Amino acid sequence: MSASSLRLSSAPSDPALLTLTEVAAAIAARRVSSREATQACLARIERAQPRLNAFLSIEAETALAAADAADAALARGAAAGPLHGVPLAHKDMYYDAGHVTTCGSKIRGDWVAPTTATALQRLKDAGTVRLGALHMVEFAYGPTGHNPHFGPARNAWNPDHVTGGSSSGSGTAVAARLTYAALGSDTGGSIRLPAHFCGVSGLKTTVGRISRAGAMPLSQTLDTVGPLARTVEDCALLLGLMAGADPADPTALGGPVPDYLAATRAPLAGRTIGIPQSFYVDDLDPDVAAAFDAAIATLERAGARIVPVVLPDQARLSAASTLILVAEAAAHHAHWLKARPEEYGAQVRARLENGFAIPAVTYLEALGWRGPALAAHLDAVAGLDAVLAPGAPMPAPTIAETDLGGAPDAEAMIQRLTRFTRPVNYLGLPAVSVPAGFTAAGLPVGLQLIGRPFEEAVLLSIGAAFQRETDFHTRLPEAP
Repeated sequence: MSASSLRLSSAPSDPALLTLTEVAAAIAARRVSSREATQACLARIERAQPRLNAFLSIEAETALAAADAADAALARGAAAGPLHGVPLAHKDMYYDAGHVTTCGSKIRGDWVAPTTATALQRLKDAGTVRLGALHMVEFAYGPTGHNPHFGPARNAWNPDHVTGGSSSGSGTAVAARLTYAALGSDTGGSIRLPAHFCGVSGLKTTVGRISRAGAMPLSQTLDTVGPLARTVEDCALLLGLMAGADPADPTALGGPVPDYLAATRAPLAGRTIGIPQSFYVDDLDPDVAAAFDAAIATLERAGARIVPVVLPDQARLSAASTLILVAEAAAHHAHWLKARPEEYGAQVRARLENGFAIPAVTYLEALGWRGPALAAHLDAVAGLDAVLAPGAPMPAPTIAETDLGGAPDAEAMIQRLTRFTRPVNYLGLPAVSVPAGFTAAGLPVGLQLIGRPFEEAVLLSIGAAFQRETDFHTRLPEAP
């Protein structure tokens, strides 16, 4: 695929090409029915699924029945909420009572969830219609999109390339306009990598901003819930609906939820954005480097103040994040690894077993360093509204070249892909991913805006301003 094959969406006759915010408004105003929006998504899913493998289950009949019920309710003046009648699909790790939730695994291949995840329930309460369940890496433990049980999810821009993981189906389904948005999760980059590789917007939230109750756990101190969507504005809408205290998750932050949508309308003038002087600018693919430089120029022209920033040792943060992740993931899976080891894929099993080699003292030291490391980071970014960095050092590699299974060099590949995302997870910071360009071969390139804890509104403001100045988020891969 060449760059010339890119095309812009305009006011489409196909409702599936609307953004989440646009389709919600269109349904509310009865310009588009929920059935029309759902049928449009299902038609695209039918065409794209054989090529992209974005879904693990498609629930066409029940989705259309729910859409009809939503239309009937709207006709009675009984709208459920801001997303009334909007069809969505989510990463298959969000428990939905009565539905099989595979978590991308063989072990949970027929497990029926007894409860519904808080984040998912809040979207259902807002009126959404379930389209099915999206593909994901086995137990959310991998950055590419490979899955030995269900095959790889494939990039909507070029199906020979990875989607990024572990929210693989979420990234490619949003890019291909199969769903208006999708929940992902981010423990080591699993929202930001698919956003970068698939050319969509994504939000990695602060730990505690959205309840994790009913979301499959991987790493108890690193896991975060967040959306992938077509625009930053869409991410803001979803965050506002999901954020807030939850009795089922004592780590979820209480207090008032900011008006995130209003934040996306704020001007960029007066914002100060830091540009790292090392680590995030080292060994970049030329196309990524060019997109990064162009984004800096765009933000500066739009009124942002651009300044250099020297961050503490990010490689050390990345290493600490990896250590915590492998130890906590191994602890969570210990019972299955003992009872059913043969049911894991080779790569996930090898990575989990590595966690048993981490001494408790080393793990506790890594946890204990988090506070001082965060304090040093906040000192370094004092006076900044955000730090701008690439989402990954390279565009999406091919499926073939990253299909390493449990081979000894798999971990080196994983570490390279996640190099720019893991420090943010270790510190528990929020980050917004935005599409920022394309390679000469037509593959997307993304950037991340990294902020201070619980300052998602600031990042959403900057990201939305960037999208007002650019059109990368409006471009579509070839129609399925």
